[in-house]
Amino acid sequence: MSIHVHTIKTWMSNVFLIEADRGLVLIDAGPPRSERKILERMQKLGRDDLQLIFLTHAHYDHIGSVAALKYHTGAPIAINRIDADALARAETALGSVQGSARFAKMGLPLLEMLMPVPPIQADLLLDHGDRLDDYGLNAQIVHTPGHTLGSSTLLVENRLAFVGDLISMIGEPHAQSRFAVDWRQLAKSLQRLQQLQPEWIYSGHGPQPLSGEAFQQLRGQY
Repeated sequence: MSIHVHTIKTWMSNVFLIEADRGLVLIDAGPPRSERKILERMQKLGRDDLQLIFLTHAHYDHIGSVAALKYHTGAPIAINRIDADALARAETALGSVQGSARFAKMGLPLLEMLMPVPPIQADLLLDHGDRLDDYGLNAQIVHTPGHTLGSSTLLVENRLAFVGDLISMIGEPHAQSRFAVDWRQLAKSLQRLQQLQPEWIYSGHGPQPLSGEAFQQLRGQY
């Protein structure tokens, strides 16, 4: 099976559309009002066979358009079961913040008022080690908590890691350093994923993926 990764840059975060032989899998849904851009990319690919929407974690900029995308495509929504309640309440738990993230935390209530996230129930609750073969993708779930308690990485073909906000590619590549509910757990999650030695790492933020060699050099903060 051959796969192709399409990066879609929304106004707040990256969304990844994986094109596989049996259909498409979407990783994250972007903030509110991102669905049109994602659906247009699917249309350009000539595909209307979205098999699954996998959410790396339940934060505003990753779940905002998921209800609209499910409405338009019928695709089921999957998330780690620990973050499922936050998704169902459309609740973004930022935890402790550092540096300029304080301003983002202050601005979030205004964003939620102007462009609210519709609450929605997940269709598939995932745990560490679960696989997505039934959805046409050779991929497994790696629980990488810290940013949120349910944050998870999708490891595709044991070589491509879609990590959500475990790391950031804005500026110099770095481990998550702005938001976490548990900084120590975040550092351990980074080490756990490094042990799996992925070849390419796709972050929710930043212009390009990170090579596996560079990923091995990152260190968590706590």
